[in-house]
Amino acid sequence: MPQYVRSPNAPITSCNCHLELLKIKALSEICKHISTVVHLDTTLGKILQLLHDILSMERATLVLLEKNRKQLAIKSSYGLSVHEEQRGVYGVSEGVCGRIFQECAPCVVPDITADPLFLNRTGARTASKKGISFVGVPVVVEGEPVGVLSVDRLFGEGISFEEDISFLEIVAVMIGQFLLLHNAINENEQKLVNENKSLKAELHGRFSRHYMIGNSKPMQEVYWTIEKVAPSRATVLLLGESGTGKELVARAVHEASPRNKNPFIKVNCAALPENLLESELFGHEKGAFTGAVMRRVGRFEMADGGTLFLDEIGELPLPLQAKLLRVIQESQFERVGGTKTLHVDVRLIAATNVNLENMVSSGLFRSDLYYRLNVVPLHLPPLRERRDDIPLLLDFFIASSNKRNGSSVRMLRDAMEFLVQYDWPGNVRELQNLVERMVILSDGSGIRVENLKEYVAGVSQYQKDKTKKREEDKKREEDVSPRVTGSLQEIERQEVEAALRRNGWVQARAARELGLTQRQIGYRIKKFKLVRPEFALAEGAETAE
Repeated sequence: MPQYVRSPNAPITSCNCHLELLKIKALSEICKHISTVVHLDTTLGKILQLLHDILSMERATLVLLEKNRKQLAIKSSYGLSVHEEQRGVYGVSEGVCGRIFQECAPCVVPDITADPLFLNRTGARTASKKGISFVGVPVVVEGEPVGVLSVDRLFGEGISFEEDISFLEIVAVMIGQFLLLHNAINENEQKLVNENKSLKAELHGRFSRHYMIGNSKPMQEVYWTIEKVAPSRATVLLLGESGTGKELVARAVHEASPRNKNPFIKVNCAALPENLLESELFGHEKGAFTGAVMRRVGRFEMADGGTLFLDEIGELPLPLQAKLLRVIQESQFERVGGTKTLHVDVRLIAATNVNLENMVSSGLFRSDLYYRLNVVPLHLPPLRERRDDIPLLLDFFIASSNKRNGSSVRMLRDAMEFLVQYDWPGNVRELQNLVERMVILSDGSGIRVENLKEYVAGVSQYQKDKTKKREEDKKREEDVSPRVTGSLQEIERQEVEAALRRNGWVQARAARELGLTQRQIGYRIKKFKLVRPEFALAEGAETAE
């Protein structure tokens, strides 16, 4: 059984003094690495290398308890190959390392070839190799063993196992503290990662909800309606100015619905002439018209089981409005040039930037189709009605544009203030295009309000108004604030007099404002001969008489 013994060939000589110096040097170097390097593997490897380089300790090895707490495995070593390290796995009570770990006490094997408890699991020591001793000490963290630090020693003069044990125990304590520090750092990093994920989730919920950015009250109402209408089959009519993000809302309704695994198909009714639009919506058979050389599947068929988004529905010709009404009512249609009736299950979302009620009154839009579409109307607010969202949108589009263009342009404060109060007739689309243009054309110094003059109306007037307001504020401040000039005594007199004036010459109030007692302010009134104006006039009149 391995024992804690002293080599019989360890006479006390002058070499011991040199050895002590080497140990101090090794500890000093270990401290330096622990204090300057945080990477676990690098630091542990360097510590074990120092044991070899300075003190000639062979095959310095650190085994640590694995997360499953069922076995010990080599974490770091110096003098072992990668394959030898991989073989160094032990049960928590297996071999010499297991004994040291279980008993939490140091151990020496004077001759590894003579002790059956020494397993040589790594295969690093050949059986024929004589004169190798094994020295191991436990590594303890917060009173609990977490591993074993061990080295090989060659039999020789001047080697004391007691001294090796004492020295390695000091090193083990330092390694234990380093492991504790490393674990604390890891916990903090993980905490930061979790907080970051939580923050991102919160930001996503607040500012990127349903693929959209905005936390203003009008946008909260949009989000609420999306969540209410999405699970249903109801047709949604999106109303609002051009550029307000109607397609984004349509996609959000689709993604929040049970149909989100099926297609989302979009058609711009204003982009195609009437004859092509009918074929685009309903498809056509081969030979249905000149150029129809093969059968074409329409968008309604493509969207079967999913959602069809009809943008600019107000541009749909009257003949097509009747056919669209039939599909909405009966969920069936025929391809152009065909006789076979097709059945589809499609959720319809329509969008327009015109007033359909006025078009109905003018006979340009079928009233029955309008009422079929207007089941759940959803008005999208223009950007000027959600100014609180403008900084968020600017930050998002600048970051996206910087990433696309490999730049690092930022929006400076004066430009941001102007753009927040700008009316944005083109809404979010205008803002996005402006940001892209400014990022591309920027010289890298940041986007200032001066850079916007060529692209946005009203910049010059904004600058004039801002300058005028600044001057007015300065003048108002000068009128309200007392003019402070002269010596310190004069400044003190002016401050006391100003406080008395502001408080109607009530000494108690003026004293509280200045942080003085009534006695102190009374002394200063007397010192500076301060008199209420009307009393001064009365005193002057009496003197004149």
